[in-house]
Amino acid sequence: MTAPVVHSLREQIREHIVEGIVSGRWKPGERIVERRIATELEVSQTPVREALRELESLRLIESAPNKGVRVRNLSAADLEESYPVRAGLEAIAAELAAERLAADCSALEPHVEALYAADRVADGTGQVRHTVAFHREMVRAARNAVLLHTWEGLGIEVFTSLSIRWLGTVQQSYAEEHEALVAAFKRRDPAIAELVKAHVLGCAPRPDAAV
Repeated sequence: MTAPVVHSLREQIREHIVEGIVSGRWKPGERIVERRIATELEVSQTPVREALRELESLRLIESAPNKGVRVRNLSAADLEESYPVRAGLEAIAAELAAERLAADCSALEPHVEALYAADRVADGTGQVRHTVAFHREMVRAARNAVLLHTWEGLGIEVFTSLSIRWLGTVQQSYAEEHEALVAAFKRRDPAIAELVKAHVLGCAPRPDAAV
């Protein structure tokens, strides 16, 4: 039985802020008040400040002297920048994990099933959650701590969520595309790295799309 994932307080606060931005509670250019979040969540301002610093490093928010913290006015081009980097990292992960996943894809398959369910009802939240989880498991399968840490540092979940929910980025079928990757691993496709790279790049938002 898999143990439940326990998120730190900082991570929970970060997810709360990200959800608020994605849902439109805080719009681009709008100020986020640290004290109000701390009061709302009944926590001290320290973990709120830490979460905001992390989101600033992901370029989701920005701070300026005497102006406080505000949601960045992100363009599709801003969101697109992370995809070539992510594609390169995941291509490396696919190569490192190829033999391991050829023998056992059980970490990936539940997310494909969940994506079929999310696709059927156009559940954007589910599509984000299981798309990111699928790719995280693939990167983990590479068993390279540096690679995983670098990948996590790109803020994959944040930018995937923004691409899908702000820009309406739509793939032909989230489930079918990921099932195709599972099939490629199982058949030991020698081009697996290029397949993964092309898949990730195909998820990038169009530069001319508006946020």
